[in-house]
Amino acid sequence: MTQEAPRNSHLSFSRLSRFETCPLSYRFHYVDKFRAEPGVPLMFGKTIHAVLENLFREVLEDELTGPLSEARAFEFLHEAWSAEGLTGVELFEEARRILRDFIHAQGSVDHRTILAVEKEFRLPVGAFEVLGFIDRIDWVDDETIEVIDYKTNRQLFTREEVDTSLQLSIYAAAVKRLWPWAKKVKLTFLMLRHGVRLETTRTEEQLADALAYVDTLGRQTETAAEFPPRLNMNCSYCDHRRRCPAYADALKGKREFICDNLDDLAAVAKEREEVARLSKALYARKSELEDILKTHLKHQDELVLGGVRYRMFATTSIDYPLEPTLDVLTVATGRSREELLRQLGSVDKKALDAELKRISKAVGTSRASMLKAELEAHADKTHSPRFWAKEVA
Repeated sequence: MTQEAPRNSHLSFSRLSRFETCPLSYRFHYVDKFRAEPGVPLMFGKTIHAVLENLFREVLEDELTGPLSEARAFEFLHEAWSAEGLTGVELFEEARRILRDFIHAQGSVDHRTILAVEKEFRLPVGAFEVLGFIDRIDWVDDETIEVIDYKTNRQLFTREEVDTSLQLSIYAAAVKRLWPWAKKVKLTFLMLRHGVRLETTRTEEQLADALAYVDTLGRQTETAAEFPPRLNMNCSYCDHRRRCPAYADALKGKREFICDNLDDLAAVAKEREEVARLSKALYARKSELEDILKTHLKHQDELVLGGVRYRMFATTSIDYPLEPTLDVLTVATGRSREELLRQLGSVDKKALDAELKRISKAVGTSRASMLKAELEAHADKTHSPRFWAKEVA
């Protein structure tokens, strides 16, 4: 039986994103108005956001200048942690580590450069009003402001995801309306678990396209008569996963289509996509279950459950330090250090990227980018084929 969607009292990025990600989850949340059951990742993110909001709101209200207080952050953490009902010493330690790293990276803060914290906006878009809250907005200079959105994701966004983020586009349009003097808007995802800032901007044309899409998607949410499930990696974190029949079937490995003729490429592709969707849901569920087992294995050597033995084991990687390695080989082979260095020497890409990141702070991103290009011109590159698939509109 179909159920028509009601008119929107307003739109929001979370509302639009839920509809895009899974129409059935949207129906459960906004049409049926079922009670949400957020998982630990959502509760953890909400907790960290609450701490940072309280920290910076205090900076504004008390007109503070200087480093943020770690002790004060931990006080706010205690309050927010209890309010969310979170448990687990490992997760609590991670929250404290994230806050310590954040405070260290922020350095000295000045209340005069913080324009707003948890700023509400109401943005007219077509027939709709988009309601939202921006984590933080900073003054950069007389013509530039920065939108900062905190993220506690375990996986970093790709450059494409940052540059095409609908959330950041909505925020950019909103702040340009709130602060019309700003000629430039820098948009930043602050990835708190990684201490990484992912920055981007938007052109006027990009903003116009994004707002047109918001209007179109908003109309879709109101005219939809069907709300099909859409399995994805986030199913195990969905706040309506317990009532979702598609997720329940996925956990049982239920299949709807199997290709009988492997020469039929359309059928091959159709089955491949179904298997891919099931695999994403099952892999996320497997990770969730393994995390529980790993937690118990921290307190005991092994678990034997259902005829299966579970243990934790350490893998070893070996790095040979340059100078002593060359010393040993020079004596053993009689070859010169220069010859051995030319044959064996290479620079670890991860270490080099970290060094270039440090250099960019001193010489600027433009000079660091030129330096990286120069280094890449001397690099040896290897290419291997990889299978890639993406839905097309």
